[in-house]
Amino acid sequence: MTKTILFLCVIIALNLGGNPKKNLSERESSSAKPKVSFTFDDGSTRDMPNHTLEEWNEMILANLRKHDAKAVFFANVGPLNNEKGRYVLSSWDRAGHKIANHTFSHPRFSDPKTTLEMFKMELLRNDSVIRAYPNFYQYFRFPYLKEGETKEKVEGFRAFMKEKGYKNGHVTIDASDWYIASRLVERLKENPNADISGFRDFYIEHMYDRAVFYDGLADELTGRKINHTILLHHNLAAAMFLDDLIVHFKEKGWEIIDAEVAFKDPIFGEVATVIPAGESLIWALAKQSGKYDKDLRYPAENGDYLKAKMDSLGL
Repeated sequence: MTKTILFLCVIIALNLGGNPKKNLSERESSSAKPKVSFTFDDGSTRDMPNHTLEEWNEMILANLRKHDAKAVFFANVGPLNNEKGRYVLSSWDRAGHKIANHTFSHPRFSDPKTTLEMFKMELLRNDSVIRAYPNFYQYFRFPYLKEGETKEKVEGFRAFMKEKGYKNGHVTIDASDWYIASRLVERLKENPNADISGFRDFYIEHMYDRAVFYDGLADELTGRKINHTILLHHNLAAAMFLDDLIVHFKEKGWEIIDAEVAFKDPIFGEVATVIPAGESLIWALAKQSGKYDKDLRYPAENGDYLKAKMDSLGL
């Protein structure tokens, strides 16, 4: 009986490819859930159509709270350096979300007019404000995800961040939610009672499409499921549609994780060498590999890519 069982085990192992451990690992990898966290950029103090600042800001926080998700808020303090701005930052801080650095005035580092020294001062000026919040988080995100157009600027600022104890708050899933939000606001300004279900559907479709694209690239680059950080903005679209977006991710089998947990993934220690630098971390690593040029566009994401479709849909 013992010899028979042993013989059957050998046959099973051979049928699995001669390496049961390897095949088990492959099956676990293929069945692993994709994971996504939410990060928010900028910061607005404006009232929106049908909603005061306090109302729509609280809607975002309530949706995160509903799904027990902790985000990172990459704030540029310039527009928030007032009473309403302090309310926004404090509300996110009190809700347990991390407050991180996104420069003071949101300049484009890839603009030749933005010098390395100017950009260093942007980090420091913003740091002097956000450091006071209990949930201050020493991560920096480049405005427009542009990390410099010359080797000297790219390497110079990376060295400066390291000197100041900052890490790069990379995006892995880039998107153009800001463009959808801008058109949503214009529609509601024209007609406060407008049916916005089409905007909601388009928002979810666009964000999920970008998530699937970057997740597929990440799978090929790393051979595993990474922890994703998706880029959203502090705007009305997030306030109105975030709950639906999170539900959609869950229905599609994605796991929602805290952004602080996501940033612990080893992928965020990777440093791409492509110049100009920036875009999604996954885009940059794919570009560096030289294997995906037919799949990559530049800029990686832009409202221009959405305009024709939104026009055709009457959005």
